[in-house]
Amino acid sequence: MFVKTIKKIFKTLKKIVSGLINSLLLLLVYFTAVALTSIFAKILGKKFLETKAKKSYWQEMKLNTKKEDYYRQF
Repeated sequence: MFVKTIKKIFKTLKKIVSGLINSLLLLLVYFTAVALTSIFAKILGKKFLETKAKKSYWQEMKLNTKKEDYYRQF
């Protein structure tokens, strides 16, 4: 009975510690990758997002067709 209790305590402690260490390692890897990407982008002068807004993304389309061109297409 005493051994089962200790085993249960160590099992929960193992889950808590492994979750904490995994989270810390994941944060470390993520922030290292983001920081390195940011540093290289600043060195190379690369901007990933356009900060200046365009007037519009629509483009003018010049069509020289008539309604008769669409009659009996198939």
